[in-house]
Amino acid sequence: MSKDTVRLEEPGRFTHADSAKPGAPGPGEVLARVLMVGICGTDLHAFEGTQPFFTYPRVLGHELAVEILATGDGVDGIKAGDRCAVNPYMTCGECSACLRGRSNCCAKMRVIGVHTDGGMCESIILPAKQMYKVENLPSVQIPMVETLGVGIHAVGRAAAQKGERAIVVGAGPIGLSVIEFLKVAGAEIGVVEKMPERLEFAARHHSLTRYYPSHEEARQEEPSMLVFDCTGSRESMETSIQLLQQGGKLIFVGLINDNVSLFDPDLHRREATILASRNSTPAEHHRTLELMETGQIDISAWPTECAPRATMHERFPAWLHREAGVVKAVVDWS
Repeated sequence: MSKDTVRLEEPGRFTHADSAKPGAPGPGEVLARVLMVGICGTDLHAFEGTQPFFTYPRVLGHELAVEILATGDGVDGIKAGDRCAVNPYMTCGECSACLRGRSNCCAKMRVIGVHTDGGMCESIILPAKQMYKVENLPSVQIPMVETLGVGIHAVGRAAAQKGERAIVVGAGPIGLSVIEFLKVAGAEIGVVEKMPERLEFAARHHSLTRYYPSHEEARQEEPSMLVFDCTGSRESMETSIQLLQQGGKLIFVGLINDNVSLFDPDLHRREATILASRNSTPAEHHRTLELMETGQIDISAWPTECAPRATMHERFPAWLHREAGVVKAVVDWS
């Protein structure tokens, strides 16, 4: 036994826990060593105590880079020594959503690090089918496959078209992910972000000419056909419809543990389509990884802090409050 697992006991309190070493992987499973753990809004909200569908105590960690240590019977395509990204969405394959190819909203979904214990540990046994072999990416970027998957799914939900006018509200990791895939789609992109450092980075990195520090300033321009709210802020989600063209689509990518109210005449007058976007599918993960490994999506310039495991406890509160200069935090677990 060793204190190799970090557990969130309750909001605001991590502990180091003793955990038994996993045994040999069973049929269809792999034993993996955790290399990197990406920190996303889900983890930060769990630490804050505002994450929906969450219970304590919990071992966090669903954005993972791992190295395969051993494989069970019947596992093909990956072997010991391979580095992999992990699909953290454990789905049933039997519900109506899964049978329609929409496993991202499986009725019985269990997300590792959210509904079950995740990857903030030395090693873990996982289903082999959840592994995506990575050939060319640095380990620090591998957890971003899941992050970017949220973006590709949201843009797919909106069916973004070349030349279509779009605006992204919130330039954190999810907003930046949406922007990446809007660029792939050829949309004409704007961004709203109240944090000056994030706004400046999004505008400069993506060569945007439409960038605003508030909804009010964005409303002075021509409305957009697609509006992606990636904030997880009730006030923003209720206001973003003001940025929408007649007949446009408002896509809620961010999640909040609260009610959201829209003024019905604003909705009705626009004949707006409201879409929720949740998670992503294996096909979208594979496409994301392909685009990353071929350089068509490059996140190497994202303002990322890679913190050693030993200092994570100290850094977490700063990440929660969106310390200036850090868009994406990753913990080096190796």
